[in-house]
Amino acid sequence: MFIGLDLGTSGVRALLVDEAGTAINSAEAALTVAHPYPGWSEQNPADWVAAAMTALRQLCEDTPEEMARLRGIGLSGHMHGATLLDQSGEVLRPCLLWNDTRSHDQAQRFDALPGMRQISGNIVFPGFTAPKVAWVAENEPEMFAKLAKVLLPKDYLSYWLTGRMVSDMSDSAGTSWLDVGARAWSPELLAATGMRVDQMPELVEGSDVIGSMRPDLAADLGLPEGVQVVAGGGDNAASACGVGALSEGDGFVSLGTSGVLLAARDGFAPRAESAVHTFCHAIPGAWYQMGVILAATDSLNWLSRIVGARPAELTAELGDTIAGPGNLRFLPYLSGERTPHNDSAVRGAFVGLDIASTRTDLTRAVVEGVSFALRDNLEALRLTGADLSRVLAIGGGARSRYWIEVLATVLNMPVDLPEQGDFGAALGAARLAICGVTGAAPSDVMTKPPVAETILPRADLRAAYDDAYAAFAASYPTLKAMQ
Repeated sequence: MFIGLDLGTSGVRALLVDEAGTAINSAEAALTVAHPYPGWSEQNPADWVAAAMTALRQLCEDTPEEMARLRGIGLSGHMHGATLLDQSGEVLRPCLLWNDTRSHDQAQRFDALPGMRQISGNIVFPGFTAPKVAWVAENEPEMFAKLAKVLLPKDYLSYWLTGRMVSDMSDSAGTSWLDVGARAWSPELLAATGMRVDQMPELVEGSDVIGSMRPDLAADLGLPEGVQVVAGGGDNAASACGVGALSEGDGFVSLGTSGVLLAARDGFAPRAESAVHTFCHAIPGAWYQMGVILAATDSLNWLSRIVGARPAELTAELGDTIAGPGNLRFLPYLSGERTPHNDSAVRGAFVGLDIASTRTDLTRAVVEGVSFALRDNLEALRLTGADLSRVLAIGGGARSRYWIEVLATVLNMPVDLPEQGDFGAALGAARLAICGVTGAAPSDVMTKPPVAETILPRADLRAAYDDAYAAFAASYPTLKAMQ
């Protein structure tokens, strides 16, 4: 038996699978996020540990015989977080999360450094780790003076599990400290941003074993001795492992809190100015690129809070079949935007509100606006040479057939819906554990899921959606000029 332990922004999920990757059981524990000031987003790493313990204990209670045969645990988690430890391994302050944008000045300064984009392969976004640590250095110098090690969120859990400070290539690629092409820490980038190599964790591939679970922890949970902990990957790389997106031409679209359009790549082909992320994959010798929007289902959740109806109720009002774009336009920049604008300061808007606008009109505009933003991502990915001809849809938003039909038409490509099951980051982490412990090849373990349905673009409506997308794309400069 193997576990994929996925640290998400809103909770920890533990997925138990057998050696064939078949899901046996799962357990979850919720997390909260603190926003003490605008643009700030923090979590206490002790809460991650408590949630992981809760989820693992639940699996032990529900499936004791299977857990007694546990051989490995793989990790996945949200990227870019700055978890700062002192010399004794104690946490210095709450972790600055991926969607924390307070370090926009530091990010802009680092992005202008010679060689930064060329070596890291990416723009330095405010959400990345390096500018966050620089913010701490400049605003909390007493904390920075004690800094001995920086860990990414999931790597703090592996440290708790094993006592070793280790990270994988895919997660580390989002720090702005990694030479992404060479798959190694860059002394040049570290020195330029005021850091040292000894403050970084040891680097391994995502399918490498870090070590055994601490005996005291295994005994506390009632688990067998010698359970191996595998490095795993950042959440999107792990999700790619979960859906079998390993090679050139493979890709997926994720309609989660944030939105992701990901393309697996066989080589390192960055184009930083496109604001596309170019990262190492969680498997050796591979990379991936992705466009990221910061508010996908988060935009729908925001509307849900405003109008007092659940997101599923809102999308149900749209039906299952599209009939063309609405007259109301939504720009989903509620938390700023990454691809293609690299703009942490811009904020969202409705354009074309009318006294006759209804709740359904607002929902349609949100769905379309998120889809248009993902079209922006597709155009940016094409500039890098990525060639996607179809994608698999995952995430909570993929449960709306209407949304998927809009997306297929806006992207002008087939969108596959997987059969019911676990195909996300937790499964990818479990698959990495299987590979690490058994030595199985990723291509044999990380297969594509069965497709339940393929949603085709609506040829009769494509021109109308293309026109609506053009109007959407033209809105950003005007919106920016107004703010």
